Amino acid sequence: MLKTRPSVATPLLVPTTTRLGQIHIAVTDPDQALAVWRDVVGLTLISRNPDRLELGVGSEVLVVLETGASGLVAPHTVGLYHVAIHVPTRRDFARALNRAIAARVRVSPTDHLVSEALYLWDFDGNGIEITYETPWRGKFVEDDDLMAITPDGTPHSGREPIDVPDLLAELDGDENPLAPMPEGTRIGHVHVHVDDLDTAMDFYRDQIGFAGQLLSRRYGMGDVNLDYAPHILAFNIWAGRNPSMPPAGVAGLRWFEIVVPDEKTLTEIRDRLTSAGSDVETIEAGIQTRDPAGNRLKIVLA
Repeated sequence: MLKTRPSVATPLLVPTTTRLGQIHIAVTDPDQALAVWRDVVGLTLISRNPDRLELGVGSEVLVVLETGASGLVAPHTVGLYHVAIHVPTRRDFARALNRAIAARVRVSPTDHLVSEALYLWDFDGNGIEITYETPWRGKFVEDDDLMAITPDGTPHSGREPIDVPDLLAELDGDENPLAPMPEGTRIGHVHVHVDDLDTAMDFYRDQIGFAGQLLSRRYGMGDVNLDYAPHILAFNIWAGRNPSMPPAGVAGLRWFEIVVPDEKTLTEIRDRLTSAGSDVETIEAGIQTRDPAGNRLKIVLA
């Protein structure tokens, strides 16, 4: 029998229509950045300015790369672990793997049971995950060892290798096996480095209002979700003991957006943040705050 810790699961406090919006990430060199974010990840370059690249699908901007960072992502600091870009079909996911193979970029194809994922990094050390969601295949179990389970009760590590030939078979008959990401692609989750799991869980679950899913001290990670298994925010302590804020100007996370559907939800989040003592700043589209580790986020109206 699995030995479970006290549950971190809680009711969802925000509407299920809450989602992630744009993420802003700093990079050093725009052309090197495009070689990964456009040519391998498969996002479309929507706008290019001297200080920023806007990438997304169709006309929707998902990732803004702020250029001119003074150095690579600093190790042992809080900030972005990865941003996960979720694609609508398994064929789109297979195309992402195919683009990486064509570009000779190393990726890690991983089966999380609730999703399939490819992991890679840009030249500055910004982490990227490409995800195809499969929540019907199972769920994670609230166990300190990070375990998943299939609908028939079969244990699954949640970290198994993907059958690559089977995945690439999705491209049989595909007239454009290197096609970019299609409309319907979205920022599905953000995973950040923090300095403490409990304060991060309190912030993203009890203050922002996502539902707690799991917290593994053994694995050093926790996460929150909406109303189904793939998480929307995850956090870890893998940057080491007492990680610092990154030096000003280096590559890495600048901020990310949580998009809420109405003023009522925005007000309720503001009230929970204020009651908990978190700093809240009013911005044009909503509010801005930081998690306890210092990662910046904006909560904005749809």
